Amino acid sequence: MPHPHAQDVAPAVRRAEERRALAVAGGAHMLHDGYTDMVYVLLPVWQAEFGLTYAAVGLLRSLYAGVMAGLQIPAGLLAERLGAGPVLALGTALAGLGYVLAGASTGLLVLGLALASSGLGSSTQHPLASSLVAQAFEGPRSLKAIGTYNFTGDLGKMALPLVAALLLTVTTWRATVVILGAFGVLAAIAILVFAPRPTAPTACPAGAAAPGSDRPVAGPAGFRLLVCIALVDSATRMAFLTFLPFLLTAKQADVATIGFAFSLVFAGGAAGKLVCAFVGARIGVFATVLATEILTTATILLLLPLPLAAGLVLLPLIGVALNGTSSVLYGSVPVLVAPARRARAFGLFYTATIGSGAASPVLFGVIGDAIGLRPVLVLIAGFALLTVPLAVALRPALPAPVE
Repeated sequence: MPHPHAQDVAPAVRRAEERRALAVAGGAHMLHDGYTDMVYVLLPVWQAEFGLTYAAVGLLRSLYAGVMAGLQIPAGLLAERLGAGPVLALGTALAGLGYVLAGASTGLLVLGLALASSGLGSSTQHPLASSLVAQAFEGPRSLKAIGTYNFTGDLGKMALPLVAALLLTVTTWRATVVILGAFGVLAAIAILVFAPRPTAPTACPAGAAAPGSDRPVAGPAGFRLLVCIALVDSATRMAFLTFLPFLLTAKQADVATIGFAFSLVFAGGAAGKLVCAFVGARIGVFATVLATEILTTATILLLLPLPLAAGLVLLPLIGVALNGTSSVLYGSVPVLVAPARRARAFGLFYTATIGSGAASPVLFGVIGDAIGLRPVLVLIAGFALLTVPLAVALRPALPAPVE
């Protein structure tokens, strides 16, 4: 006779695995995003320490971000052989050791090598941590889980640069980066111990049913449409943020006010990632994309004529609109890609969106030089609406909202 609680064992174990996967992925996201943005705090210190030109300062930042963006696809391919957990642990250790090496640097060459090493380690985070969450959660709950995972990255962006800044007030920058780098090595050990063990996912050809879902995997066409939407979304977000300080300056904002304004945008963005993931699971990805992109266009256009004080009040809502779409887009990757290829797909997805976000300020900057600040912001606001026909084309492949 079966034990009366036997039927509860499997769901309980599954929920425990889900919590463990989300904790590991979220913790890795916090640390790696914090490492990425900690560079901004350290750049002025390095400039003074090594007598760097602004070109050299820009090179240091580009080294970290460029290596991180360019190696996400190889990280996904390596994870298909070794498992997402072990490769993520290795990358986290390398990211931490890169900062430890930075503490021992005596010039620009070693410092650049250290940052490139840390960027190489961080290239594992987005595709593999996302893959861990997508593997643990199925159906609409996957969308919510990936939204929560994305939210943790914003917490890291706020927390780790602040910790670095506080440490710099009580010790040297070298001790600061060694301490925070060593924490990455400890985190890598925790990831290796607690990450869900790699499983052998069942290959699922296009048109076959995805595990845990009664909908077919959409195949490469659906995934390409999703990437195109994400490209437009990322390009809009980064272009707007590039021009925002100039718009605020035109409204007579000083440097402190501009810094405060960005904190308002980022706070709204963090909330938007979390809230829109849950909203997307309830009303559907298609409706959420339409709502956030139309809101993006409307709020940017509304910001232009507003005085400074009213504009600051509007900025958190702009942050929600700018970042909210990303959660439902990331969360849709598992719906459109077979389980065996998710790590690779996340690598491609993040590489494309980061690349788009890096290129769009240059493109819109050239246009802005030709037509002026406010006209180019109007153009950026309208550019967001290119996602609408793409979302319409993608809609048949997306899951129905939860009733």
